[in-house]
Amino acid sequence: MQSYWPEFLTVAFVHLLAVASPGPDFAVMLRQALCQTRRNALLSAIGIGGGILVHVCYSLLGIGLLIQQSIMLFNVLKVLGALYLAWIAVQCLRARANGIHVEQDPTGGQSGIAALRLGFLTNALNPKATLFFVSLFSVVISPGTPIVLQAGYGIYMALATALWFAMVAIFFTLPRVRRGFNRFGHWLDRLMGGVLLLLAGQLLLSTVSGSEPPSAPIQDTDR
Repeated sequence: MQSYWPEFLTVAFVHLLAVASPGPDFAVMLRQALCQTRRNALLSAIGIGGGILVHVCYSLLGIGLLIQQSIMLFNVLKVLGALYLAWIAVQCLRARANGIHVEQDPTGGQSGIAALRLGFLTNALNPKATLFFVSLFSVVISPGTPIVLQAGYGIYMALATALWFAMVAIFFTLPRVRRGFNRFGHWLDRLMGGVLLLLAGQLLLSTVSGSEPPSAPIQDTDR
């Protein structure tokens, strides 16, 4: 088992760089942390971690390569992801002045299931995550690595992702940080909406223009 430690450390390092980079997950998490209760923000973080398991499962089953090599399937995924981000963006852009008072509203205006679902779908429908995990499981992780270990890598990444965004949630729900955003919370909501709308537009544009085509099939007879 010791021979797999270098591979695991490589997976952990690459995943750390990916999860810390700005993207839809971080934008949604920031909005949740500043505009919802800490409980809901943490549930969204768990949802994002759960979304990782979706990518891990189809990568382990080999379906990820099929998605990557099929322009039609990958474009469908990108359109679904873009539409979902656009839907979230519209909700953010509709924020009104004085409409965000988290401390006075223990429910945060959102149910726990909705918060969990928001995080899960944001990650599960992210085509960038699809490319990342397909590349990870076909390039970084050796085909000879036991499937149990590969699944273990996936569980680690899901837990690490949830932990990272849980820390983001805890920091941005600190009373001092929250008070700093109270006066212009609706503007922040609208800003996040604009960012998510741009990300959705970028996905749709790349679909129409045909950029970011799926990678060529990987020549590997063992997988």
